[in-house]
Amino acid sequence: MKNVSPSTKNTFTKTHLYFISLLMIVVTFSGQLQAASRIKDLSSVQGVRSNQLVGFGLVTGLPGTGETTPFTEQSLRTMLANLGIVLDPNVRPNAKNVAAVAVHAELPAFAKSGQKIDITVSSIGSATSLQGGTLLKTFLKGLDNEVYAVAQGALVVSGFGAQGNDGSRIVSNTPTVGTIANGATVERSVPSGFMQNDYLILNLNTPDFSTANAMSEAINKFFGTETNSALATATALDAASVKVNAPRSTGERIQFLSMVENIKFTPAEAPARIVINSRTGTIVIGKDVRLLPAAITHGGLTVTISENYDVDQPNALAQGDTVVAPRSVVDVDLADSRMFAFDPGVTLDTLVRAVNEIGAAPGDLQAILEALRQAGALQGELVVI
Repeated sequence: MKNVSPSTKNTFTKTHLYFISLLMIVVTFSGQLQAASRIKDLSSVQGVRSNQLVGFGLVTGLPGTGETTPFTEQSLRTMLANLGIVLDPNVRPNAKNVAAVAVHAELPAFAKSGQKIDITVSSIGSATSLQGGTLLKTFLKGLDNEVYAVAQGALVVSGFGAQGNDGSRIVSNTPTVGTIANGATVERSVPSGFMQNDYLILNLNTPDFSTANAMSEAINKFFGTETNSALATATALDAASVKVNAPRSTGERIQFLSMVENIKFTPAEAPARIVINSRTGTIVIGKDVRLLPAAITHGGLTVTISENYDVDQPNALAQGDTVVAPRSVVDVDLADSRMFAFDPGVTLDTLVRAVNEIGAAPGDLQAILEALRQAGALQGELVVI
C-alpha cells in the first residue's frame, strides 16, 4: 500500500481556541469618583407613564399577497355590513388583497385628544407581505377595553419578498410588519396622578439604598432644608423611592419639578458583580470584584486529528478492484498545568492578568469564575444570562 494524498490535519489547541472563541469584554473603571448625574436620568416620576394600546384591523390594497383565512373573511363581511353592503352567505370572497393585522401603539403620558402617535402593524394570518397596503379604520384599546385612539393610513414596509414557481423564496427584513408615522389620532386622555397629592414620588431606575439617600440629600441641600428634619423637602422611602413635597398649584408644581429633575448628584457605585452571557461568551466584570486567598490551576489540552488515505491494489494475477481506504489518526496531548496563587483582596486587574497568562478562552474563564464562587473565594455577585 502507498499513500496517494497529503494528510489533512485539524489541530485544535488552546491557542487556536483562544483566538476563535467568542468575544470577551472585561469592563474596568478607574479609581476616580463617578461623575455626577441628573435626577431625571436616574429616576422617573411615579404615575407619569406611557400606556400600551392594541387593536385588530384589516389592510387592503395588497398586490395578491393577502390571505383568505376564516377570521379575515369574517372581518371583511362585518366591515362591509357596517357600511351597508351585505354579501351572499353562500359566497366566499376570494380577497387576496386583504390581510388581517394586529395594530399596537404606545400612548405617551399627558397625550391629549387630537394629538398624533405612531403605530406598528403586524400580520396575524398567512399574508406574505404588507407592502403597498392601507390600514382601514382601527380602534386602539387600553387595558380597560376603552378606545383611546383610532388608526388609519398607508403602511411603510421596509422588507420585501419574492417567490418562484418552484417554491424558492427570498425574504429581506420582515415584509409582514409595517409602520405608520402619526398613524393614529388620540381620542381620549389617560388620567394621571401627577396632581393628586401634596407630594411626588421619584422611583429610581436601579434601586439602591445609597443612591436613594444621596438623591434625597441633594434635593434637601438644593432647597436649603435639613434631611432629618420635619420640614425636609425630600425623604427616602426605600431603596427605590424618594418622596418629595411639592406645591399644589399646577404651574408651581411643574416649575418645581423642572428644578428637581435637573439637580445633579453622585449616585452610589454599583455592587461588585460579574455578568456572563453564556450564549455569546461576553463577560463583564465590575471594578470592585475581589478574591479571597485561592489557587487556580489550568491545563491545556491539544487534540490533533490526521486524515490519511491509503490505496489497496491487488496483485497482477489476482482479481479485484483498487480501493482507496481512509485512515484516521487521533493524538491527544495534555500540556502541563500551571497554578496561580492569590493573596487576600486581589483586585480585578490581577485576576485578568493571571487569566490572560494561562491563555484561557472565555469558556475557560467562565468555568474558573464558577469554581471560585463555589469555593467561596469570589467577593461579588455572579450573574449568568
